[in-house]
Amino acid sequence: MQSGVQALRAPGAGMASWWRAFPQAARRYPWPTNVLLYAGLFSAGDALQQRLRGGPADWRQTRRVATLAVTFHGNFNYVWLRLLERALPGRAPRTVLAKVLCDQTIGGPIALSAFYVGNIKDLVACYSLS
Repeated sequence: MQSGVQALRAPGAGMASWWRAFPQAARRYPWPTNVLLYAGLFSAGDALQQRLRGGPADWRQTRRVATLAVTFHGNFNYVWLRLLERALPGRAPRTVLAKVLCDQTIGGPIALSAFYVGNIKDLVACYSLS
């Protein structure tokens, strides 16, 4: 019988094998991997924020955040960053600075606006006086 550490090192065992397979999936299917990663990160962030506030978990809100990540943010960021890389290829400091400035002045406001519009129901409920 294997110990817990040996079982984790066994091929095909749990999280360790999933973590090793992730880069291969990202190379083979970059767009769906990106979208699913955004959904997972947005959902985890929302659930953690709810947990830190100390209130009960609102899984409907988390589902709405994940839906927004799948339908907009994952897709927008994938396409936007590829477009930025094609328009400004390279890794020279000046090029990287230009990419960051473009992202912060164009991509950032679009993504932030979409996030708030997509979560307007939650914002109204959070800041209502009733």
